[in-house]
Amino acid sequence: MTARITPLRPHEQSIDQRVLAAAITGGPRAQGPQHFPLTADDGSLRGPFDGFLRSPAVGTALQELGASIRYCTGFTDRARELAILLVAARRDSDFERESHEAIARALGFTPTEIASICALDVAGFPNDEALVGRVVIALLDGDLNDELWERASAGLGDGAIFELTTLVGYYSTLALQLRVFRVES
Repeated sequence: MTARITPLRPHEQSIDQRVLAAAITGGPRAQGPQHFPLTADDGSLRGPFDGFLRSPAVGTALQELGASIRYCTGFTDRARELAILLVAARRDSDFERESHEAIARALGFTPTEIASICALDVAGFPNDEALVGRVVIALLDGDLNDELWERASAGLGDGAIFELTTLVGYYSTLALQLRVFRVES
């Protein structure tokens, strides 16, 4: 598959694009251990982040939403990465899968757990993580039935369900953008 857009190198970016690129490369994604590079050797942004530059106003909103989902929700790191990887598996997003599998491995996910996620099987996960996984899979199918709503509402809380619906929508959006622009991982 040939990429449909060429990543913008820093000297090709407008002022608004440079401001957004700086927010991405200088924000929380760039803090702590780097499990996948945000930039290529030429300084261009990798993955979905280069696409954000194509519309700085929308890209900025997506960047801020993504940072909130990754760093400001009530989920454990494991539960969050489980949810992200389930979206990547269902949406067949190579970049999301590769980058977040690296994070998952650093968090202690086993190869068996990662393979289970790729198969959309959360049965072997601990109770809270399995519940997060079941909710994400149901959301990827379009809705929560009443029984799962009751279990999730009681076990996770309404705020967590809101955060999960947002996470699923955000990472589904990224998967679509990566696919449409033919972004390679």
